[in-house]
Amino acid sequence: MHRSRAVLALIALSTPAWLAAQVPRSKKVAASKPPAAQPIHLALAPAGNEARFVVREQLARAELPNDAIGSTTGITGEIVLDGKGGVDSAASRITVDLTTLKSDRDMRDRYIKRRTLVVDSFPQAQLVVTEVRGLPASLPTSGTLTFTLVGNLTVHGVTTRTTWEVTAQADGNEFTGTATTHVKFGDFGMQQPRVMMVLSVVDDLKLEYDFHFVRQPAGKP
Repeated sequence: MHRSRAVLALIALSTPAWLAAQVPRSKKVAASKPPAAQPIHLALAPAGNEARFVVREQLARAELPNDAIGSTTGITGEIVLDGKGGVDSAASRITVDLTTLKSDRDMRDRYIKRRTLVVDSFPQAQLVVTEVRGLPASLPTSGTLTFTLVGNLTVHGVTTRTTWEVTAQADGNEFTGTATTHVKFGDFGMQQPRVMMVLSVVDDLKLEYDFHFVRQPAGKP
């Protein structure tokens, strides 16, 4: 009996340390989790934001058709990205003050505001951003970005899903560029303008938004 105990003790002492290290441990070490993606808050800069409509019209006294263009800088809003390539639609909306639209003809402006947009009842247009396609989760600080933005646009009390083609330029924490889409008058329950001075108006509204966003520091609302 004493001899067998001595043999076991000798075996234990002669076992290499590297072999003992190969014995699996019953206690598991928890894997560290990667840090959660931080939201990206893009706020409108004080200047550099303008919304426009462009529509082709044929005036009675003009030989050739021309583009009627109305624009405004009365814009507020923000866009919040979730840091993973998606968008927080509950916090991402752009609002345009339609009462401040201005073209090169006062008569056109009065007609559009009173008869087409009916700004007395619907003074604002609002775009709620629901999706961005082709935008990297980590925004660059330089270079050109091209992507697609999808959002619900409300005009004249009617909401329609719209798709915008966007080109942007990154410069540090600032992003400037243009977003463009096409809609029809009927998409928002509006009729094409019909007045004596205007022979025809094409049923195609080009909407443009020149934007200037500034990325806010992390944690700043």
